[in-house]
Formats: sequence, structure tokens, C-alpha cells
Amino acid sequence: MRIAIAGGGVGGLTLARVLHLHGIGSVVYERDADRTARSQGGTLDLHPESGQRALAEAGLADSFRSQARPEGEEHRILDPNGRVLVHHEPQPGSFSGRPEIDRSALRDLLLDSLPGDTVVWQRRLVAATPRPAGGWELTFQGGHRSDCDILVGADGARSIVRPLLVDVPLSPVSTVVELAVSDVDRRHPHLADLVGPGNLWAVGVNQILSAQRLGDGSLRVGISLRAGDHPLDALRDKSALLDIFAGWDPRLTALIEAADSPPTPRAIEATPTDTRWSSRPGVTLIGDAAHLMAPVGEGANQAMLDAAELAARLAADPADPDAAIRTYEDAMFARIHPIAEMSARVQAMMLSPTAADDIVRFFTRRPAEPASTT
Repeated sequence: MRIAIAGGGVGGLTLARVLHLHGIGSVVYERDADRTARSQGGTLDLHPESGQRALAEAGLADSFRSQARPEGEEHRILDPNGRVLVHHEPQPGSFSGRPEIDRSALRDLLLDSLPGDTVVWQRRLVAATPRPAGGWELTFQGGHRSDCDILVGADGARSIVRPLLVDVPLSPVSTVVELAVSDVDRRHPHLADLVGPGNLWAVGVNQILSAQRLGDGSLRVGISLRAGDHPLDALRDKSALLDIFAGWDPRLTALIEAADSPPTPRAIEATPTDTRWSSRPGVTLIGDAAHLMAPVGEGANQAMLDAAELAARLAADPADPDAAIRTYEDAMFARIHPIAEMSARVQAMMLSPTAADDIVRFFTRRPAEPASTT
């Protein structure tokens, strides 16, 4: 059973790790040249029932606890005038909630848990062709080729594997602009105090200015706007962003002014919340490739749980991997549908004219479970 995993994000690496623990080998094909080729983004809040559960099944719970930051769960929500609407403070040192971990640290933790030859770097999958006797021939950018018996698409929003199973449109969700402020405690102590050890959201009408503390002492600043309100190219300089937040408290807009990286705008999309497919021998999907959702804190967690559940099914029925895949898919569809619908509702609430009031009600009802904008 030669298993190829397209994509070396946290979902694909979790799958490879749990398979490895069951004595099943796999190869992860990753487009990056190496683990340091590009930034991995901000932080993730790992949920006990999904992301943390997957890490426990991967035998990495203790390693996670050694690197996670429970204090990162602190969450502050302000209005454009800087007035505090919600302030959630976790129990000091407790891992019972949703502790934060930098994406880069989580990816390194998973990479370090795998045999050295598991990940093949600089392999961007461009095509998968069924072989007459079963399995797949894989073609990578640059002409490299390989083959496998089972192909798992863990290759994200623009998955090459997804069309082998289902043809679904991607719908616009929002526009996000990312910036970074390095060495914030020394260079901008007032911003460090404003954000605190975790996350800050400033919520206006149809727009959010956010910031989160990373383990390396930097801030990741994010701007969320309604899809289509602004062309992406118009969001590539600070002055344009500051115009969008004109009239906001200068303590908040200072997050934009202090950024020492150029603004990076991205269009955020999602698959339909009821996406599913008829099972096909030798191929399946996990994570964003299977269910691309609005970014409200579930994506990475569900990708990791997908991975752990798929690995467990394959390990339980190695003689009939197609039956194992069907069982995994049926359970995954049932689990994901309500989560995808909830994510869509929360995303719409966050970028609405009444977002501040709606979010206060949401967090007052569920004060111990802040979602994430990442």
C-alpha cells in the first residue's frame, strides 16, 4: 500500500505521522523547497476535541504542551474608538481550553516526528492520472514523475486532487490583508500592551482590524474586509489601508503604521457547506482540499482530525483500503457539514454592519471559546 500525500501542511504531516505510528509508510510531496522557504503565518488555537485530539493520536501531546502558549488564548475585542467590549482571560497555565501555538512551531514539531525521507521537497503536484491496473501516476512541476496506490489530497484551497472527486465552485468569503510588526516589546511597547499575550480584534462596520502575538515576539496584524469591497491591488500600501480606517482610534491604526512588512492582500474563498462526493478507489481528500471553510478557527483543527481519522481507518483495514476510505469519508461528511455552516454564519456576522453588537452577544454566550481569525 504505497500512499502519496499531496501537501506538507499540518493536515498532510499529521496523516503521515499517525500512519507511521501504525507501521504504515507514506510519502509527502510538498511544493516548498524546504521547511524555511516561506512564512507559515500566525498562530493556531488547537481545540481539545479536534486538533489536540489528533496530536494525542500522533503521540505528540507532550511536545505540543512544551511549545504551546496557554496565555495566547487571551482575547480582547474593541470598538473603533478603542473601547473594550469583551476581554477573555484564560486560567493561567491551563491547557484545558484552546492554547495557541505558532503555525511554524507546529509544522516543525510534526516534521521532526517523521523519518527523514518522508517529505519530498520541491514537488508541486500538477496532475494525477489513473493507471490501468489501479493507483495513480503523479506528475510534478518540472517533469518529475512518481506513482502510488493511494493518493490523499492535502493540498489546500486550490487542490489539484479535488477535481478527481468533485467539481465545486469556490465562493468569495472576504478579503484579508496581512502585515507584521517585529520585536514589538522593544520597538513598540505601547502596541505590545494594547494586544497583550494573545489576540486583539477591533470591530467596525463591515471591517475588522486584528493583531495576534507570536512566540517570536512579533505581531501578526490582519485586516478583514467584505469580499469585493476593495480591489486587491488597492490594498498593497499602508496609506490606502489607513484611509479605510480613517477616524478610528490612533492607538489602533498604529498597528498598521508600525508594520515593517509590506501589506499582503488575499482573497478568501470557501467550498459549498454541503460539499461531498461519491467515493472513488485509491483517492480521497483531507483539510481545505475537502472542505474549504471561512477562516474562523476550524480549518487547521478539522484538517488534523481528518488526518487522524483517515489514518486510523486505513490501519484498521489495510487489506481493503477503499472500504477504509469510504468509512472515513462518510464520517467526515457528517462531522464537517454543521461545522462548515457554523463557520459561514460566524464569518457573515463578523463582517456586518452590526458586527460589534453581534460579537459581544456571541462571546458573552460562549466566553471560554474564542474563535480565531487565522
